Amino acid sequence: MAAYAHPEAIVSTEWLAANLGDPKLRIFDCSTYLLYETGTGRPYSIKSGREDHDAGHIPGAAFLDVQGELSDHAGRFNFTMPAPDDLAARLAARGIGDGTRVVLYSRKTPQWATRVWWMMRAIGFDDVAILDGGIDTWVAEGRPLSTDEASHPPATLKARPRPGLFVGRDEMLAAIGDASACSINALAPDLHSGENPRYGRPGRIPGSVNLPAASLFEAGSFKLKAPDQVAAAFAAIGADKAKQKLIYCGGGIAATLDAFLLHQLGHENIAVYDASMNEWAKDDSLPMEVG
Repeated sequence: MAAYAHPEAIVSTEWLAANLGDPKLRIFDCSTYLLYETGTGRPYSIKSGREDHDAGHIPGAAFLDVQGELSDHAGRFNFTMPAPDDLAARLAARGIGDGTRVVLYSRKTPQWATRVWWMMRAIGFDDVAILDGGIDTWVAEGRPLSTDEASHPPATLKARPRPGLFVGRDEMLAAIGDASACSINALAPDLHSGENPRYGRPGRIPGSVNLPAASLFEAGSFKLKAPDQVAAAFAAIGADKAKQKLIYCGGGIAATLDAFLLHQLGHENIAVYDASMNEWAKDDSLPMEVG
C-alpha cells in the first residue's frame, strides 16, 4: 500500500476542529471561481470567493485573494507567481511568518489551496498544510461557521527560494521529445485532446500526457483520493520517480494539485509551468498537438 510521504502537509477536519484555539495557527480561505466564457476571446472571468467567505467560514479563518492579493499584477497572465521577496512580504503582512502554522482551504476543489501551498513552498515556507475536503467537508460534518473575519499582526517572513518549482515556456519546449522528462496536462480530457478550444488554439503541448486534477479528489467530499489510487494514476501515465515532471494546465492552478500529490508520493524534480495554456495556446510559434 502506498502512503503519503509528507502527511504533515494534509490536515483533517477533526484535527483542525481540535486546534482552532492554537494562537500560532493561521487559517486561510483561498477560494476562487473561474466562470467559463464563450465568444469573449478569453477562457474565463475570475470571481473571488470573498462573498461566500463573508457569508460563513471556518472560525478563525481569514481570506486570501489568490488573483487580487497573491499574483504579479505586472505580468501578462492571470495568477502569475510574484517575486519571492514580494510574496514573502505580502504573506508576512497577513501574519504568516516564523513560528506560525498555516492551514489553507478552498471550496469545491482543493486546487486553490494547493496553489498557495506550492507558492509558499517555492519561497521556502514549509509549515503549511491543506485542509483535506476543504470547507465542503467541514460543513457536511455539521461543524460551526463564523462570519467574524480573523486578523493577525504582521509577522517576519524571509524568502528562501527553491529554484525550479516554477518553470516557463523554454523548459517546456526543451522537454518535448526528452525521454527523461514527463510533461503532464492537469486539465480535463476534452481540453487535452483539442475537442475544447477554451484557451485559444486547441490541443496540448506535444508529447504531454493527461492526468486531470479533478480526477485526484473525491467528487462528493472533495477529499484527496487514497495514496494507492493516486500512485496508480500517476504510474498509468508514466510519471515515474526517475523522470523530471513538468505540469501545466490553464493558468498554473490545477497543475499544483498534481504537483502537490506527486510531492506527497515522494517524487522529486517537480515543476509547474506558471503561465501554462494562457501563454502557450496564444503563441503561434509554439507547437500544439491534437487528437
